[in-house]
Amino acid sequence: MPEGSSLAQTQWRLGATIGQIARRWRARLDARIAPFGLTEARWLALLHLSRGGDGLTQKQLAARLSIEGPTLVRTLDWLEREGLVERREAPHDRRAKTLHLTLKARPLTQRIEAAATGIRAEIMAGIPAAELAICLSVLERVAQGLAACPTTPAKDPAAEGPAQEDPADGHRAA
Repeated sequence: MPEGSSLAQTQWRLGATIGQIARRWRARLDARIAPFGLTEARWLALLHLSRGGDGLTQKQLAARLSIEGPTLVRTLDWLEREGLVERREAPHDRRAKTLHLTLKARPLTQRIEAAATGIRAEIMAGIPAAELAICLSVLERVAQGLAACPTTPAKDPAAEGPAQEDPADGHRAA
């Protein structure tokens, strides 16, 4: 934990706790959904398609999943081979593909939603609604702060020394 003010320590603990919650929550979901035969990438894609409605483009789905388009292609290939997703030519752009859940996918997405709902209920059991609302409000402001921050790290000139080449691999080391 960093030294410093009480506020700095609280902020550090909040960041660490958010990360821990995200990892544990995802692990619990993965374990609950594993019997469905889906990887995290696959069930997340199905869930976003289910919630986003038919007709999202591959680019839109990639943005919602915060991944690059090419990364999504293999997942969609698998989902299509399994008969869970259909790709169609986009009416507004022949180069783009829209994504559509098949009838076979609907019961599976309902099972995924039910598993996620059950986990949320387990995790938050006993926490009053008013406290959840306050927590959500704070986390939404944290999310807004993250959205407003640049994604590239700021350079700290004081922390930068002369870069040196690592003789072991020939790469520059800070």
